[in-house]
Amino acid sequence: MSTAPVTGRRAFLKTLGCGACAMCADCLLARAAWARQVQGRNQVAVHDAMWFETIEDNAVRCTLCPRECVVADVERGYCGVRENQGGEYKTLVYGTLCSVNVDPIEKKPLFHYLPATTALSVATPGCNMECKFCQNWEISQFRPEQVTSYLVPPRDVVQLAVSHNSPTIAYTYSEPVVFYEYAHDTAALGRRQGVGSVLISNGYILEEPLRQLCQHLTAVKVDLKAFTETFYADHCAASLAPVLDTLDVLADIGIHTEVVVLLIPTLNDSAAEIREMARWLVEHMGPDVPVHFSRFHPIYRMKNLPPTPVAVLERARRIALDSGLNYVYLGNVPFHEGESTYCPRCGKMVIQRVGYRTDVVGLEDGACASCGCNIPGVWTQEQALAVRRG
Repeated sequence: MSTAPVTGRRAFLKTLGCGACAMCADCLLARAAWARQVQGRNQVAVHDAMWFETIEDNAVRCTLCPRECVVADVERGYCGVRENQGGEYKTLVYGTLCSVNVDPIEKKPLFHYLPATTALSVATPGCNMECKFCQNWEISQFRPEQVTSYLVPPRDVVQLAVSHNSPTIAYTYSEPVVFYEYAHDTAALGRRQGVGSVLISNGYILEEPLRQLCQHLTAVKVDLKAFTETFYADHCAASLAPVLDTLDVLADIGIHTEVVVLLIPTLNDSAAEIREMARWLVEHMGPDVPVHFSRFHPIYRMKNLPPTPVAVLERARRIALDSGLNYVYLGNVPFHEGESTYCPRCGKMVIQRVGYRTDVVGLEDGACASCGCNIPGVWTQEQALAVRRG
């Protein structure tokens, strides 16, 4: 999972590349919409939700994520950012950005998608899970009133990506499912203007809204927290089955998908669980789905466990490769060979990664330069935008 940048007002403006010139007439941030801070229940943040149904007594049932919250009038769903207002469901975070940064696409991480390019990365507050090991809990586990945000409409996000020569917008840091409407509209506008959009998500979303959103996306990364219901229940306040359903839907759609597994010592790192997970991914996603095993570091409500031993990550990689996955990576382990991409046929390196430095060393027209083996992925912007999935 990507780490959110510092989000105070000065830091927020600096990450957008304007710094001291934020009030300059030629600066994109000088527009009134960018300068407007969202405080408390400011109504400028309220927007119609797309996925709900009104039931008896002005209650609503949310049909966006597997929780399917039934929400009484003037109450909110589990995520804390969607509210029932008189039988109409509203999102309170449409365009209220609390984090913005220009990141390497590899930070998402996406390794088979436009390597060595950048993604304009945006987030609003909120999440529909409560992971005890969340890296970005300061924004994901708080309500909108508790996080400093700035109102940024979709058109300005797209223009900012263009101005920073970023071919992609990434919806990331918190959980983009809970700011679905904003991601949906921004991705649709971006596609029309030649900018791709990638969803960096926990995969906790129902099929119909997922298919609708994928019409405008160009790639998806899913955090697969573990491969047991017990882990999801105990450490994420969620369930595994809906996430597996999401992966099945993404495979059916055919959109480029990568999977990340944060390995936490003693909780989800057993050889048996890794083997079962890898075999499921081969069967349901195919052998070419890129899978990333990332190193855990103590954080948030899980400070009692040590960082994941590198040997455990290496064992997981070997198991996954032996189970039939062709592209298995290690994350949060700089300078490890497991960061790079190798041809599954001849073994030659085709993309070299050292931290966030990426060099395409043996890939030509989407194939291994040494043996001609096709390397699945999205290698050009034209390829990314060519097909509308859904």
